[in-house]
Amino acid sequence: MQVISITDFYKELFGTYPADLDYFLGGSNNKNIGHFNVFDTAKLFGNNPAKVEMPYNRRTYYKISLINGRSRVDYADKTIEIKKHALLFSTPKIPYRYNPLTPLQAGHFCVFTKEFITKSNAGVWPDQLPVFGSNSGFIYEISAAQYKQAEQIFLKMHQEIASDYAFKYDLLRNYTLEIIHFGQKLSPIAGVENTANAGTRISALFIELLERQFPVEQPGQMMRLQSAKDFADVLGVHTNHLNKVLKETTGKTTTEIIAGRIAQEAKILLLQTNWNVSEIAYALGFEEVAHFSNFFKKQTSVSPVAFRAA
Repeated sequence: MQVISITDFYKELFGTYPADLDYFLGGSNNKNIGHFNVFDTAKLFGNNPAKVEMPYNRRTYYKISLINGRSRVDYADKTIEIKKHALLFSTPKIPYRYNPLTPLQAGHFCVFTKEFITKSNAGVWPDQLPVFGSNSGFIYEISAAQYKQAEQIFLKMHQEIASDYAFKYDLLRNYTLEIIHFGQKLSPIAGVENTANAGTRISALFIELLERQFPVEQPGQMMRLQSAKDFADVLGVHTNHLNKVLKETTGKTTTEIIAGRIAQEAKILLLQTNWNVSEIAYALGFEEVAHFSNFFKKQTSVSPVAFRAA
């Protein structure tokens, strides 16, 4: 699984060099409002389904896709088959794979960075919007009539981004929020558990989420995901299911894996920094130094102070 940035997205899409990406990334980014762009799927890819296919990767940008055509999406422990029309809300939190099942793929999609939807103009950050939250349905099946409604919003995006209106990105931000609110009123497609690949996929996602929190580089930095429930909520699975999968694929429980990685980072910080034990404890999610000392001694058989002095 690779991490795909918005720049990587354009390189894959057009095969251009970074200098050529200024056309797409320069204007809005230079105004410190994040990046946004919108595409017509049929015009962009034609009748070549291979160009529409997206491998299983984590993307650092947000994407809203209005889908017209049979396709399949794999994410977390689910496989979703889209029969005709759907809305897909992609977030950096959830890697997924998209496979077209027919050569004729139509619709629209927009991509944007976190800065484009800021707390000041949406009231919340993108990840706090229900449609991008950990409990979101991710993919929403819609009727032909709903497809036309959503398409009207995308058509307004196409028209506006091609204009020379000085405040067009403010208007595009409003259209983006409009399609987000449209999606939040919908019901998700029921997913069918893909037992063949689900265990491996969830294990990889869990490890990737865990490792993303390291290395700890500042004393004030604190681990956001600390418990098995924290990880299960982000992955959209039950805690017991996550524990079962990890036990089957790694031989260890969720708690054991988390504790082992925290202990490893604690050793690194004790040996390679001059932070005091209290600062290290806080950075690793322990509000009380005593709790950290007990945890470290349980994992290593020595206290943090003794480990550092050895």
